[in-house]
Amino acid sequence: MATAAQDNDEMITSINVTPLVDITLVLLIILMITASYVASKAIPLDLPKGATAETTPVTLSVSIDKDGKTYLEAAPIDDAGLRAKVRAARASDPETRAVIAADGRAAHSHVVHVMDLLRREEVTKFAINVDPEDVGSPLPNPLPASRGEGIGK
Repeated sequence: MATAAQDNDEMITSINVTPLVDITLVLLIILMITASYVASKAIPLDLPKGATAETTPVTLSVSIDKDGKTYLEAAPIDDAGLRAKVRAARASDPETRAVIAADGRAAHSHVVHVMDLLRREEVTKFAINVDPEDVGSPLPNPLPASRGEGIGK
């Protein structure tokens, strides 16, 4: 025997951590497999930054890449297929929501087209997906600084 029999009034001076290590390794493996599955469904996009970004419950995930191709739940789809899937989701849940993730280099017209398509299918609750910025960082100035040209000069 590795340890001698102990009475109840003696202190425990050693703890076997092997089961703890085994359980931790199993949980790590499960986490790695789950993370790779979630990451494989994502389409690489260069999302614009937004300081007031928040999370919303996702029912439909529509993505638009830089070339204007549309994806639903990471699977390529055309307009007719998207309308059919949105209609089916709306039939099962009248409160269907959508999150639109558009690449920052995608044409604005593609995003408006998808928004219009969702509205035609009566999905009026949708959000634009952005990467949240650091809250403490100052907002960038979108306009160049004036160099003397302006009103009254």
